[in-house]
Amino acid sequence: MSLHAIAALLAPLLGGGGAMPSASADAVALQTDDGMRAAQLVSRLDSLRSALRIPGLAIVVLRDTTVLAARGLGWADVERSLPVTPETPFNIASVAKPIAAVVALRLAERGVLDLDRTMWTYQGFMEFCGDVRGAGGIFFGDYSCEDPALTLRHVLSMTANGPPGTRFYYNPPSFSWASRPIAEVGGASFSDLTATLVFQPAGMTRSARLHRRLPLPPDMAAALAKPYHLDSTGRLVPSPAPALQGDGAAGGVIASALDLARFDIALTQGRLLSPESIAAMWTPGRSPSGEPLPYGLGWFVAAPHGERLVWHTGLWEEAYSALYLKVPARNLTLILLANSDALQWESRLDEAAVERSAFARAFLQMFPR
Repeated sequence: MSLHAIAALLAPLLGGGGAMPSASADAVALQTDDGMRAAQLVSRLDSLRSALRIPGLAIVVLRDTTVLAARGLGWADVERSLPVTPETPFNIASVAKPIAAVVALRLAERGVLDLDRTMWTYQGFMEFCGDVRGAGGIFFGDYSCEDPALTLRHVLSMTANGPPGTRFYYNPPSFSWASRPIAEVGGASFSDLTATLVFQPAGMTRSARLHRRLPLPPDMAAALAKPYHLDSTGRLVPSPAPALQGDGAAGGVIASALDLARFDIALTQGRLLSPESIAAMWTPGRSPSGEPLPYGLGWFVAAPHGERLVWHTGLWEEAYSALYLKVPARNLTLILLANSDALQWESRLDEAAVERSAFARAFLQMFPR
């Protein structure tokens, strides 16, 4: 891709932030330490992609609000030889949770949503509680919905299992239900609130919500990266599209890697949340003994090697995977979107372990403290 093409591609990221540098300025930027490290990182990630047989991977690397790399590797549609670009839309799965957290906190800043209001007072919650407690299973065997102390803050911080607020347990179905109280107090559907409170102010023109009653716009549906998996013989084959669900907060977002970069830049520039709300979003919970829990509000938060990392993963098994990783002290961000599930790593529902990701390790090693 030429420098002029790169300039044209990245210009929308600077909405409100200034003019796009000239091609000659881009050429100089590529010679900086950050630019060279980003180029080396893309090469390493491409090697990992090939080794894991990921058909297509979109990559964005940022330092503060500067895009150091924006690349598409491989194929969005193998059969049609359609390449991935940084603007290719993917199903980002649970990377939608940080976006949902911003929706909730924007309403909280306006005094519309009280994160500490008991869940019992929201329409339909006690019926939901009865249904899921009766079903049990891995998510609801010890779900604390029968406790009046349970609040939306507990749901958004993944501390709704066991006594509210006492331990971390990753519970996507519980988080998904958070869209209902948000819509109830926001006076609009959760998808409409996401569009008006996040997509539009962040300039995310290649993003949309998707659920059973809300199809994708035709242009995005046509460009959507096609999902793949390896069959029992190790052959790469197309996957069925993930099953559509309701208008929940835990997923349901289609976005490009550059649109997630726009979201990231809007956060950094204070166009979505106040510094106080961002700090609250990235503050881990605490156990009764004072130990930090590995989740804030819609984000994993941990310091596996003594440095705070905030991130979220996304996974549709045999279809899509994603990683959105931030290193606040270094002002660094990595965004990865894949059309297979190979970005995932082994992790229990009661732990967070981004350090097990070979992609995350490559990123952290390439940009030393």
